Amino acid sequence: MTLKVGDKVPDATFMQMTESGPQAVSSSDLFSGKKVVVFALPGAFTPTCSAQHLPGFVNHADDIKAKGVDTIACLSVNDAFVMGAWGKDQNVGDKVAMLADGSAQFTQAAGLVLDLTERGMGVRSQRYSMIVDDGVVTDLNVEQGPSFEVSNAETILEHL
Repeated sequence: MTLKVGDKVPDATFMQMTESGPQAVSSSDLFSGKKVVVFALPGAFTPTCSAQHLPGFVNHADDIKAKGVDTIACLSVNDAFVMGAWGKDQNVGDKVAMLADGSAQFTQAAGLVLDLTERGMGVRSQRYSMIVDDGVVTDLNVEQGPSFEVSNAETILEHL
């Protein structure tokens, strides 16, 4: 089943790099009672993700949060160490929570898997963005194919 507008987000545990090492973040802690923008991408340090997707959300973080968003989260099927290093490399600071879905627990439960096994990258996340209000998906923008047209920060700003 693929996640859709009106659905409750699946239960999962993400990992986030902190000063003291990786820390677990439950989906209920992330979403309960909050408005959250999540954008997911195939991988940290990959060309489109590093040049456009993540920087767009970092650059528009203040505008997004000014529309009542509590948290902006970047999600990828990478480990917390990679996501932490990528966040530092991209000067994310505290604008975007860099969340690792290392075993693709959330991605699989959401039905948003991108199988790149043939390209040597294994199971990854599709490129998408969504708005989640108190655990319920109110907007979901999944890219079709290798495009980068509907999951960007500008689209989220229009939909908030």
